[in-house]
Amino acid sequence: MKLFKSIHNFNYEWSLVSAANWQKYPNENCPHVQHVDVLNRFVDPETGTLTTERIITVDQKVPSLLRRILGADTTQYVHETSTIDPKTKTLSMKSKNLTLSNLLTIEETIEYTEHPEDPQQTQFTQQAAISAGSLVSRWSGIVEELSLKRFKDNAAVGREGFCKVLERFVVMAEAQHKPVSSTTDTTS
Repeated sequence: MKLFKSIHNFNYEWSLVSAANWQKYPNENCPHVQHVDVLNRFVDPETGTLTTERIITVDQKVPSLLRRILGADTTQYVHETSTIDPKTKTLSMKSKNLTLSNLLTIEETIEYTEHPEDPQQTQFTQQAAISAGSLVSRWSGIVEELSLKRFKDNAAVGREGFCKVLERFVVMAEAQHKPVSSTTDTTS
């Protein structure tokens, strides 16, 4: 098993980052994400916590020889469950690949929390556990190492893409809150 962990601070308050998260896809940095479908969404009336379950459809660039050997397609699916707790200002997301999970399992956990020292920032923590399945046990070290490298690269690209989404989201939010200026003609 290979482990990954990254912590990043966004220079935006938690409420803006957690709202922008729902606008993350599509974005030009992550064209492999084809669809995001909501399976279930509910609010706990006692806690106010929103839980959402989604399926994310991605187009992975799997080498054609490997696809033929495994009988796989480039279309793959990821199951994600997220919770937003407005009281603790925490957005937690857990995801796991559904496709080819007998060969390789990637379990990812993401948290967006209000930065402990600066409420105008949001702390982003991303973790992943990457495990090769028993079918590839002979090459598990190599498969896990290559997958970890690809995961790191994709995580950096995904974070960069989300920064662009955040910037657009801020512009839209500011435009919605600007008073409309009117010109009054006072010609007599």
